[in-house]
Amino acid sequence: MSLDPWLLSVLVCPATRAPLRYDEEAGELVSEAAGLAYPIRDGVPVMLVDEARVIAPK
Repeated sequence: MSLDPWLLSVLVCPATRAPLRYDEEAGELVSEAAGLAYPIRDGVPVMLVDEARVIAPK
């Protein structure tokens, strides 16, 4: 599944307001600044901090 580039350009992390990176393999929008990955369910990004997965820093 791909994500519309325009949508990705306007979405920001709700916790930090930082830009997001699309991880196509995992089907998530990643906020490096917050250390969170927001799921995409049925093509819809779930931009809720409570629904995000904590990611390990790189």
